[in-house]
Amino acid sequence: MPTLYFDLGSPYAYLACERAALLGPELEWEPVLLGAIFKLRGFGSWSATPARVGRIAELEARARRYGLPALRAPAGWPSDGLEAMRCATWAKAEGRVEPFARAAFRAQFVRGESLAGAGVLEACAGEADLEGERMLREVEGPAVKQALRQGTQAAWEAGVRGVPSVRVGDSIFFGDDQLELASAALGEVPTGPR
Repeated sequence: MPTLYFDLGSPYAYLACERAALLGPELEWEPVLLGAIFKLRGFGSWSATPARVGRIAELEARARRYGLPALRAPAGWPSDGLEAMRCATWAKAEGRVEPFARAAFRAQFVRGESLAGAGVLEACAGEADLEGERMLREVEGPAVKQALRQGTQAAWEAGVRGVPSVRVGDSIFFGDDQLELASAALGEVPTGPR
């Protein structure tokens, strides 16, 4: 089964999640904390560098090429995404990570709403058939926090150095532009005893 590693703050991960059908119906969606990966790898995001303007233009062009709505990041992006990623981790435990992630990505990168607001996260939970108030209570508990830390560490140990990344067997495909290669690799991975 392939695994798609994502952080809700990444517009590249948004592009990958919108095209995740390329990876088949058995895809595992794995929330990871990109900030922790930045610390482990020793450098951060392009969003705070002079490369930002060029990268935003590239993202807008990719969204058009993929037939997606115009990319519209909220004012002040990127914001603190820790609570949003805890919500995604909780949604995974509830079996609703894919619809929650899709709702959150679209809120942030299509409608330009900041995920730093509890109201937006509650609305995304509702779109995913989850109880928003319960989610916001439970993400403050130690179990969710630990699950996100463990998921991020496991991703790092598997070779994830950024998002989006797709794991197929022992191979990691990094970048939304690598989905086709990851999809092709799925046909080459043994599925069990023969």
